[in-house]
Amino acid sequence: MSFDANAHRASSLAGWEAAAPGWVRRQEAIRAFGEPVSRWMLDAVFLAPGARVLELAAGLGETGLLAAELVAPSGGVIISDQANAMLDGARARAAELGLSNVEFQVLGAEWIDLPVASVDAVLCRWGYMLMADPAAALAETRRVLRAEGRVALAVWDAVEHNPWAALPMVELMERGLAGAPSPGTPGPFTLGEEQRVRELLEQSGFAEIEVQALALAQRHESFEAFWETTLDVSRAFHDAVMSRPEAEIAEIRSGLASRLRAYTSSEGGLAIPGRTLLASASA
Repeated sequence: MSFDANAHRASSLAGWEAAAPGWVRRQEAIRAFGEPVSRWMLDAVFLAPGARVLELAAGLGETGLLAAELVAPSGGVIISDQANAMLDGARARAAELGLSNVEFQVLGAEWIDLPVASVDAVLCRWGYMLMADPAAALAETRRVLRAEGRVALAVWDAVEHNPWAALPMVELMERGLAGAPSPGTPGPFTLGEEQRVRELLEQSGFAEIEVQALALAQRHESFEAFWETTLDVSRAFHDAVMSRPEAEIAEIRSGLASRLRAYTSSEGGLAIPGRTLLASASA
């Protein structure tokens, strides 16, 4: 079956709009988990006061809000996402932080509604791999960057390095509640190869490309906390699980707890390994 890019875009938008309330509820945990990645990205684009920054597929805008502090007072950040409900969460967080140099735009990264050479840096944490056409998105990224502007991005490494995401999906697949991803279609691990990331950046005209892996651990005080968080932030998992009878939901929960036992401490806390790829390049 051929890949329907427009159907994917529509489904992705609907999914992220629906997922936004759960992300807002879990924003502190999401922020803590992703902060080492955001810090690496910010270091990689060499921000200084006065710079203009664009964050793509920003979600709740964690990376862009950190950038806003670095480019103040004369610089600014555009935090963008396709889902307005996600941007509502980012707006609320910016207001909480008292940031006045941030603007918010509903943008699709494959068609960035900004002029040529209008920003100094582009940031995209865990976004390109979910897009129907990441090559088009990277070409657009380069188009809006000024000469010698920089991009920094993160994508998930291969699925075998990320049991925090793999094991819930395996549990569903073995129960016939989810299918295996089709090769080449967008998904969390589609760009999980260093060479693939490097090739996409090269094909889009970027130079001075650096790619490296960073190990992360997703930590939860209990399996219950992991379960509730996963239901909140993964719309696919939520919909597959919560559509089942109560007794089957209990079986899924028990099965997943067993799969995660290797990452569970004697006190009940979880530390589940993960690994992301980080890349930076110059326009």
